[in-house]
Amino acid sequence: MSYFNHPLLKIPLLFGLGAGLAVFGYFMGLYATGRSALFIIEKYPLDYGIHIILMVAAVWYYRKNVGKGMLHLWEGLTICYVVNTVGALLAGWLIYGFITYIQPSLFTRYINDLMAFQMGDKAAMVKQFGQEAYVALLKQTKESRPDVIPLSMLGKKTLYTIFVALIISLLFRKQDYSVLKP
Repeated sequence: MSYFNHPLLKIPLLFGLGAGLAVFGYFMGLYATGRSALFIIEKYPLDYGIHIILMVAAVWYYRKNVGKGMLHLWEGLTICYVVNTVGALLAGWLIYGFITYIQPSLFTRYINDLMAFQMGDKAAMVKQFGQEAYVALLKQTKESRPDVIPLSMLGKKTLYTIFVALIISLLFRKQDYSVLKP
């Protein structure tokens, strides 16, 4: 258990927990307004802004308090990926629990909204992917179950994080080059 006491893991885990809870709060806020919260998060992933803010905060905090003003690129990348992974998994599982145990009709509404979107954009999808792929997509959407939510969120957030983590890490990177001077 002493592994979790290392600041390179402990700090991003805490910030990741904050990100997951904040994204779930965003989801609940959308739900409270009566909107199709799952569809909005799927189509317009504005909740990723929460991940970005908390990744920047975690890297800044680590550089200031642990690195004493220094940060290697690999430390920044590690922090960003841990914050993102923990945040996405926590939010995904909390949303899954909510739509499975508390409000199952929300997932049905999400599937209906997604099907309506796919049918409304049929011409473009058929042109781009072909008729067979479009029919397979509709079939896959109809057969979707709530347990795809956590891994779907993790996959999408990880794809977004590839370049974002690199940019954040490069911006906050600062190394001690005094060892190179004679």
